[in-house]
Amino acid sequence: MIHFVLSALVSLAATPGYGSDLPAPERLERVNVAAEAVEYRGKSAVRLVETPGQGADAETLAVVPDGRLRDGVIEVEIAGAPRAGTEAAGARGFVGIAFRLQKDPLRYECFYLRPTNGRAEDQLRRNHSTQYVSHPDHPWHRLRKESPGVYESYVDLVPGEWIRVRIVVSGTEARLFVHGAEEPCLIVKDLKLGAAEGKVALWIGPGTEAHFAGLRIDPR
Repeated sequence: MIHFVLSALVSLAATPGYGSDLPAPERLERVNVAAEAVEYRGKSAVRLVETPGQGADAETLAVVPDGRLRDGVIEVEIAGAPRAGTEAAGARGFVGIAFRLQKDPLRYECFYLRPTNGRAEDQLRRNHSTQYVSHPDHPWHRLRKESPGVYESYVDLVPGEWIRVRIVVSGTEARLFVHGAEEPCLIVKDLKLGAAEGKVALWIGPGTEAHFAGLRIDPR
């Protein structure tokens, strides 16, 4: 396992990668979201919100052009909070990154955060702060029912504040690191799409206002 993490970090240092900035919003392939360039909490960012009329099960993401990944590292800063005036039941500020995305039909792996859960008074909600899903066959509710506690975990989060995220992917394993921690807060050893290759996308959930900055994609 140590070799797995070290090899990914060596790749991060040695590979030119995608770059350290997000593309302009008009270059993103938007799926049921609106995107705009903004300044947010001291950073140049891309803001994502749902387009009007989306149901709770609608896909809401923005695909990054040219950023493909099989194995490697994704780094980004994200901030998510429930959108002002949202009517989405249970809005948590869902924000994350989809990877190995394939189209026709749309399929992807995803790590996302629920920022309002991070400091909830309910311990069970805290335990659901991070989440792995695999679209379309393994949504969160299926994974939680069939494997309680395996695909989600706790990490300290504050809605609307910048959160540094790093995702390390190798074969059928992926690890989620948050806040620059040396240890992952969530480990998935059985990525449901297998050792696939695909694009990277900015991902949001229902009733969310999200911001993204400083994206870097480094294939191994």
